[in-house]
Parts: sequence; structure tokens; C-alpha cells
Amino acid sequence: MRVIAGKARHIQLKTIETMDTRPTTDRIKETLFNMLSNNIYEARFLDLFSGSGGIGIEALSRGASEAVMVENNPKAAMCISENLEKTKLKENGRVLVCDVLAAIDKLDGENKPFDYIFMDPPYNRELEREVLQKLKDTSLVDEYTTIIVEASLETGFDYLNELGYKLIKCKKYKTNVHMFIEILT
Repeated sequence: MRVIAGKARHIQLKTIETMDTRPTTDRIKETLFNMLSNNIYEARFLDLFSGSGGIGIEALSRGASEAVMVENNPKAAMCISENLEKTKLKENGRVLVCDVLAAIDKLDGENKPFDYIFMDPPYNRELEREVLQKLKDTSLVDEYTTIIVEASLETGFDYLNELGYKLIKCKKYKTNVHMFIEILT
């Protein structure tokens, strides 16, 4: 796994060897950031279920002003810190070692809303819905925030309107999907 573009381009990122994390492949990461590229510069980026931090670090490399990466696994969180150091992006990167729902509580009211919130939770556990439910009544999200959920192809999102969200784009890959979601206004 490597940084695709920007200041830290081509730098190899460390990953932990476990079945608990599933690093987003370089190809999927490149496709994702090509879709975001015009708006990532100076954006505030929140990376939930960060794993080794590849998505948040890619955002920083491409010019995001800040990336907060949330990871509950201490070994993975250490890996994120090492990757931030290696890419020389630690000044604008922040790692929270805690449960995603606890991190949302901790970040709520701390600053202005995030421009992008990316989440790649463990597949097929319905954590996406739980996190979207928690996010909707916080200061982390406003009408300009784009939430991107990486999920298995089997994951349903038929509850979005019920929770106060709308689907704005869906990008399917061979084994997973990126759902682009905004809050209903």
C-alpha cells in the first residue's frame, strides 16, 4: 500500500498483519480520490475505522488541511502514527485511539464540521447505520459534508431517508461499494 499522489506520493505505508483490517487497494483509493480531487485541497477530513491510515494520509498528501483518523486497535493506531511520521504529514494529522462512537462524542462541538467523513467499518455488521445515526445530530456534519461509506456489495442503505440522509452517488467495484451520502436539507 502506498500514497498515490501529492506531497507524499509513492511512499510505501506500513500495514499491520491481521484480519481485523482490510486496507483499501491502491486502485480503489485512486478512483475515490479522483472523484474528490477538485475539492480535497484545504478540506477537513475525518477517517473512521482508519486501519493503517491510508485514506486519511492520502487526503493530507493531496492538500487536506487536517485529517483526524480514528482507530480502536492500538497496534493499527501506532501504525497510523508511524505512517504520518514517515510521510512527514503528522503536523496536520491526528490519531484518536478509541471506539468510533466515542470519538464522535469527543469531536462533537470541538471545531467546525468536516468537509469529508470516510468510514470503512468491518463488513456486514450494520455499523454504518449506527455511525450515521450518531453523526446526524452532531456538529461534525452540515449540509456541505460528504460522507463516504465503503461497504460490501451486500450492505443495504434503504434507511438513509429515514435517518435524514440522501444518497448522492454510488460507485460499485468488484467486491465493495463507495456510497456518497449527504444530510437532507
